[in-house]
Amino acid sequence: MQGLEAKNAISNYWEKHIGLHPHPPHWLAAKASPLSLHQATVFMKLIEENELASHLHSFCKQANIACSTNALVKKTSEGATLPPIAQWNGVKETYDKLPKETPLSVSNQGGLPYFRESMVKEGGFMPIPDLRDPMSYRSFLPRSLMSNIPFSYARIKELKNIFGVVDDSDMDEYIQNTIKICEKNPIRGEQYTCATSAEDLIDFVVKKLGHHLCIWSIENVEESYENVTIGSVTLIHGNLSEPPVLCHSMPFLFQVYYCHVFQNVKVYAVDILIRKKVDHMIMACHYDTSTWNPNNIAFKQLGFGPGIIEVCHWINENGMVWTKTLG
Repeated sequence: MQGLEAKNAISNYWEKHIGLHPHPPHWLAAKASPLSLHQATVFMKLIEENELASHLHSFCKQANIACSTNALVKKTSEGATLPPIAQWNGVKETYDKLPKETPLSVSNQGGLPYFRESMVKEGGFMPIPDLRDPMSYRSFLPRSLMSNIPFSYARIKELKNIFGVVDDSDMDEYIQNTIKICEKNPIRGEQYTCATSAEDLIDFVVKKLGHHLCIWSIENVEESYENVTIGSVTLIHGNLSEPPVLCHSMPFLFQVYYCHVFQNVKVYAVDILIRKKVDHMIMACHYDTSTWNPNNIAFKQLGFGPGIIEVCHWINENGMVWTKTLG
């Protein structure tokens, strides 16, 4: 099952559980595993027999996953190389504790990772942080193959051995951060999952929101590190009693999504003017931060504590916001 067939697999599952509208974003459909059923079966057997190491290069290439221990990809924008991708910090996406010695590490690289709703007004200016996915090219692994992958912190050494990940490498840090987040206790009022396949992602969203859905995402990340002019700001989800599902792409060997549901969230579509053209971004604002950790970077940056202010952030590359429609 190669190329178009792989995309069709996601599209067929999507159509069965969500319907014909909306269509899956092209970039999400492109994350379908390119492995055929035969290839997946062969590699599954190699994993079971602890023989994958001698076939690792072939597996990573055919599965389109990131086996390099320092897998970061530089991206360009209109012929100019952007600054290095910001060192990913899983805490930034999951509203947990940030080490005190690096309270503004993301912000210092340019842009505001968190901000107040009042800061995003038409005609105003806003410094945009790095919205790029460090490993945007990765595919999901087949759901059947994931049953043989030890995706748990208790078996992290086994996982690293399977994929040849070197201790203290970038990939080692990504694996540890992501699995810790996927096994953490949820914040009060939060429901979450770590989806390691497109089917898992669709199942979680449908379970939380039903079959009548809208999906919101961004198409490009040229605005990273730019000071932009804010255009129109449109509320696209304002029902605080009907929480959306937010899905964040996690840095890992293969595609993993951290999808969670929070109460009291509004979502906005924001037009921005960058280099004489209009681009589009998605903003999520959390109105109940009372259960967030007091050491969260948002409070350090904005100067308030939990439960006092709303906190807003942009949706990053390959991130998604799902909302319920009336059907």
